[in-house]
Amino acid sequence: MRAKLFWKLGLTYVVLLLGVLFAVDLYSARVLRGDHIREANARLTALMNLAVAQSFPSGTPSQLQAWAHRMASSGARVTIFSADGAVLADAVLVSADRTPAQAGPLIQRALENGEAGDVRYDDALQRDMVFRAVRYRLSSGSPVVIRMAIPLEEPQVQRNQIGRSLLAASIVILIAGTVVSFLFSRRFVGRIEQLKDFSRRVAAGDFRPLQFVGSRDEVADLAHALNETAERLADTIESLSGERNRSSAILRSMVEGVAVVDARERLVFFNSAFAGIFSVDGDKREGRPLIEIIRDSRLVALIRKALTGEEGLQADIVMGFIQQRSFSATAAPVNPLDSSVGKAASAKSESVKPSGAVVVLHDVTELRRLERVRQDFVANVSHEFKTPLTAIQGFAETLLAGAIDDPTSNRRFLEIIREHSARLARLTDDLMKLARIEAGKLELQVSPVNLADVAEGCEETALLKAGRKQISLSVDLPATLPLVRGDANLLHEVLQNLVDNAVQYTHPGGNITVAAVPRDRDVVVTVADTGIGIPLADQERIFERFYRVDAARSREAGGTGLGLSIARHIVESHGGRIWVESEVGVGSRFFFSIPLAS
Repeated sequence: MRAKLFWKLGLTYVVLLLGVLFAVDLYSARVLRGDHIREANARLTALMNLAVAQSFPSGTPSQLQAWAHRMASSGARVTIFSADGAVLADAVLVSADRTPAQAGPLIQRALENGEAGDVRYDDALQRDMVFRAVRYRLSSGSPVVIRMAIPLEEPQVQRNQIGRSLLAASIVILIAGTVVSFLFSRRFVGRIEQLKDFSRRVAAGDFRPLQFVGSRDEVADLAHALNETAERLADTIESLSGERNRSSAILRSMVEGVAVVDARERLVFFNSAFAGIFSVDGDKREGRPLIEIIRDSRLVALIRKALTGEEGLQADIVMGFIQQRSFSATAAPVNPLDSSVGKAASAKSESVKPSGAVVVLHDVTELRRLERVRQDFVANVSHEFKTPLTAIQGFAETLLAGAIDDPTSNRRFLEIIREHSARLARLTDDLMKLARIEAGKLELQVSPVNLADVAEGCEETALLKAGRKQISLSVDLPATLPLVRGDANLLHEVLQNLVDNAVQYTHPGGNITVAAVPRDRDVVVTVADTGIGIPLADQERIFERFYRVDAARSREAGGTGLGLSIARHIVESHGGRIWVESEVGVGSRFFFSIPLAS
């Protein structure tokens, strides 16, 4: 940069200097030529005055020729013309000048104005000649024109002298100017280099002020303005960075999936929740087409409507096949920056399309599940209460209608009424127990519990039912099984519920096995059967209230549909977990874990 600027300044200086020298040389040549023409005119005027002052012959052409030769002794060419342009006499002193004299415009002007002058090039002498013509009236009254001409002295010598002087002065000025321009350009370029380095620092994020040393000129004012600009830019970037960090922290902490799509339907931003919803890998970052990430046609259509400028877009979408998830999706357009300048630009911004769209996905899977559970609960409770109440009411009306006097029927009817009343009591007790558990009012009598004793009690209770169906029931708990921490009665209820369900849903001749395996921090109890099995779609909901895989068989066996839900809450209140693995037609295995007593 230094060399370029130096040569630019130096060449500009040399060109300007050569231009000035050329102009001075041209001007000096014109001035010298003008001076010589004036001197020649003055000489011709003096000779003309001298010639007129002497006695002018008015005789024959020989007398006029003799007079012209006498006047030509002064070094001028003397020619006398008549009024009609004829040459009366012509005296040529210079031997090379043998061109015949001819009348021309100069003679005509002299006849009209009394005198005239001219400078023109003479081909014979190959130099410029200065002419002077004066009208003179002879004694006879006829006018004649006396023309004198002398060669114009060439100003070449003076021009050469002036040129040599100008050349010497120019060389001195050029050397001095080169030195001065080099020093100036070096200092100037150094200041420019400071500004360039400062701009690079600012571009790299270093906003330290420029310590500029130099005279107070426009460059110093520019440096001061750049310092102010860098300071304001640093404040703006700091503010924007803070806003960006806060926004990024807010978006990262949001459980809702948030994404921003530009006008070309490309993802320019999305948070981790959005990436988790659509399983976006680490290499699929921003800038990818929307259709590559989002495969749901309804959500894509919602975003495209927002990109057209529609407001207030909302839709519920369901994604997944085996494990479906429900989302409440909202989309809103992002208006261009210039559309929010003011009300004056509102009319103009109406025709401008949005620069992008923001889509928010709120996971409402649990909410929809709870709504479904609530609806099922109301329907199931109504059904569970209606069936025994209808039976009680019907048989009571039958007895009142006269069947009470029939000794063969009244007792059977009363036993049916008692059975349904007991069913209502069990249902009410289970509902109250479930309500206490869900309200956090379940009181645990925590103590070290031997699961072998719990399993033995459950085995004694279930053997009668299993024997009726010719089902083999075996309890395989090792003698070295460690104690667990929990409520013995509640754990007995959990295990009894699982064993009773296994007996209920196992075909005659099947097998039921109760086992336990100790782990690092807990004991896992397994109840396995060879029953009908549970479909995969029902395994997620098997622990919900009143949910039955085979509703008819469950009601026939007298179940309330709340056993597994109560068992789940009891296990979770102990700090454990309950789950199921099942295959239709093969059997089921229910597991629950209880923490060790130690």
